[in-house]
Amino acid sequence: MTLTSSCFRTLLKTNVRGVNGFISRSYYLYSSEPFHPYPVRQPKWMSAEEAVSVIQSGHKVFLHAGAATPITLADAMAEHGKKAGLRNVEVLHLHSEGPATYAQPEYRDHFRSNSLFIGANVRKAINSGAADAIPIFLSEIPLLFHRRLIRIDVALISVSQPDKHGYCSLGVSVDCARAAMQNAKYIIGLVNKQMPRTFGDGLIHQCHFDAMVAEDRPLPELEKITASSQEQEIGRLIAQNLVQDGATLQMGIGSIPNAVLDQLGTHRDLGIHTEMFSDGVVDLVETGAVSNTKKIIQPGKILSSFSIGTKKLYDFLDNNPSVVMVDAAYSNSTDIISQNPKVTAINSAIEVDLTGQVVSDSIGTKMYSGFGGQVDFIRGASLCRDGLGKPIMALPSQTKRGETKIVPFIKEGAGVVTTRAHVHYVVTEFGIAFLFGKSLRQRAYELIKIAHPNHREQLEKAAFNRLKCMPAP
Repeated sequence: MTLTSSCFRTLLKTNVRGVNGFISRSYYLYSSEPFHPYPVRQPKWMSAEEAVSVIQSGHKVFLHAGAATPITLADAMAEHGKKAGLRNVEVLHLHSEGPATYAQPEYRDHFRSNSLFIGANVRKAINSGAADAIPIFLSEIPLLFHRRLIRIDVALISVSQPDKHGYCSLGVSVDCARAAMQNAKYIIGLVNKQMPRTFGDGLIHQCHFDAMVAEDRPLPELEKITASSQEQEIGRLIAQNLVQDGATLQMGIGSIPNAVLDQLGTHRDLGIHTEMFSDGVVDLVETGAVSNTKKIIQPGKILSSFSIGTKKLYDFLDNNPSVVMVDAAYSNSTDIISQNPKVTAINSAIEVDLTGQVVSDSIGTKMYSGFGGQVDFIRGASLCRDGLGKPIMALPSQTKRGETKIVPFIKEGAGVVTTRAHVHYVVTEFGIAFLFGKSLRQRAYELIKIAHPNHREQLEKAAFNRLKCMPAP
């Protein structure tokens, strides 16, 4: 006997109905492995408004993030919540693009955003007490779902069109979306004709979606920002002094990582194993600087968890077998990272105190971003098995207002993301400070040397008051 899709759904709903009326995925009837095809179970195509009408008060909704943010579904969800008078709907997400309508003041009675990494579109809501944020390493976010510490009722996911075998791709953003899908009770797919098809962990069979919505919309783009003269000098110092040929690179997002990439065109046999990358990596592939041939993990291929940039980047990703997009628990595993050669992790900071404590997620009590993968890769580089890894923290010596970023004490309420024990290299436009194995007074000495000259005397006095001795090499 062959079950039709509707009969199969009826059987599931009749015999294995779980909490909140959703399907409880059973080993005997259905696999939660999203790659596994089950041809008799097909999604229903519908409008965005119809698809999100399944969301009820008290639900936890996972929202795909980055350039894969399903903005159409998010906006439809917000309107549905308002019209239906929903209450206490929690929206979980990493950094997302778009207006984050559900987090705007007029939707406060219906939704509460909960960020696993803070983006600009919810920063105001978080700092006004209208939204939440979870401090967590990117590598550990999938554990929240697998261990059912957070139980997802509905997942809103962006995917490419199904191929002839019924497989869609999570495209530019696998990160923790795959883990969310594996544990969600109901999955809505926004099928975007313009979503790149990528290889790796992001291939998902369409039978795992309960509903699908068609779309033909350009992905959000992140234009490259021109680096300041200070950032360009930081990029030069790192590229010329710390990045070796054959190194495996991880870089975050922003002007400083871009400035480093801009300086690497004459390097050779670089590899990419990172949590994210943007257009700068594409340029290095085209110049021949990146070959990935020296890597131990996925040799010959760029490995990443998500990507955001311009259409040039998205075109590069589409059907490109030299790029592997993987689950964040894998890309950010310290044990996996450390197997690659000369792991060079380049990350940014908001401020660093004279003992080496690094603040990256907040400005005083004001939450700004999150932990992301900074510590994952700092540790991966530190523990690099060939002993040639370089964990690097980079920041301008002062703010645009002339305030020092090398500080005697971190601001009250600020959070330490990378501890003083984690730090090896700190780079400003004035030089490179190597802190690993250094005492507190030696650290203060090295950091004052790379502070802006306008602040060095003040920092030296502050160091003496704090340490009860003069900083010394």
